[in-house]
Amino acid sequence: MERLEARVFGWVQGVGFRAYTRWRAKELGLSGYAKNLPDGSVEVVAEGPKDALRKLVDYLYIGPGRVDEVKWSITDQVENLEGFHIL
Repeated sequence: MERLEARVFGWVQGVGFRAYTRWRAKELGLSGYAKNLPDGSVEVVAEGPKDALRKLVDYLYIGPGRVDEVKWSITDQVENLEGFHIL
């Protein structure tokens, strides 16, 4: 199990981006959350198998709205999150 930490920049608030991310994460069997940040970006944290995390990154680039940039990293520092939540 590994952990994805991502920030998605662009027009990604108020367009269903967090709900889309939760749907895709659940589809991939991942745990974590998606959260709006004050600067207009969305923070995504997910835990699960590395191949599923990389697929979620692909989905983040596609998401609703307009995605200008995705900054992400995958580490082995997991917190054993349960479920996938919108914060």
